[in-house]
Amino acid sequence: QVQLVESGGGLVQAGGSLRLSCAASGSGFSSNAMGWSRQAPGKQRELVAAITSGGSTSYADSVKGRFTISRDGAKNTVYLQMNSLKPEDTAVYYCFLDRTVRARYWGQGTQVTVSS
Repeated sequence: QVQLVESGGGLVQAGGSLRLSCAASGSGFSSNAMGWSRQAPGKQRELVAAITSGGSTSYADSVKGRFTISRDGAKNTVYLQMNSLKPEDTAVYYCFLDRTVRARYWGQGTQVTVSS
């Protein structure tokens, strides 16, 4: 089994920053892609950022220039640094790990609320 444990969510004012962390249990996942998605009530789940084993990153247009994804392969941990937060960033953020090309594992989600 793969378990993803997320932390770092909370309440911040617009313009503030948060850093989310997600640690995967076990080992041997450094070659897997990891990332973050988010979902707000009434909206579809949205891919926010992803990072491959080689360090290649991708971002949703809505967060480019504000969010940065990184990973520590030895710790099976992925981070999402969120700066210049906006109220529209309010959502539940889910970490994921692509265990295989067919199997994506998800964390429990962490709430991020940005007040105006």
